[in-house]
Amino acid sequence: MSRPDGHPDDPRALIAESYRIEGLTAEDARSIFFDWALGLPAGTDAGAAAGRLLAHHAPPGDHPMTELLREAMAAGGAVRRGRTGRRRRGD
Repeated sequence: MSRPDGHPDDPRALIAESYRIEGLTAEDARSIFFDWALGLPAGTDAGAAAGRLLAHHAPPGDHPMTELLREAMAAGGAVRRGRTGRRRRGD
């Protein structure tokens, strides 16, 4: 379900809300970030999405979410889906 204040890359507005939380810790930001990343559709380039969100939301100055988005943007790549260590039918 998307929220009216959400960005296309953040339809649940998790990243947007993180910037509104006063006193957000790095650990809290990391938890929110992983929730956001795990909610991305399969095959989404998380690095590109993080870059777009950084450009859209990041306020001047330091913020724990800004650092995470920068790291994700630098790492780039698609978010992998599925469980590891399990065989799929037909393998």
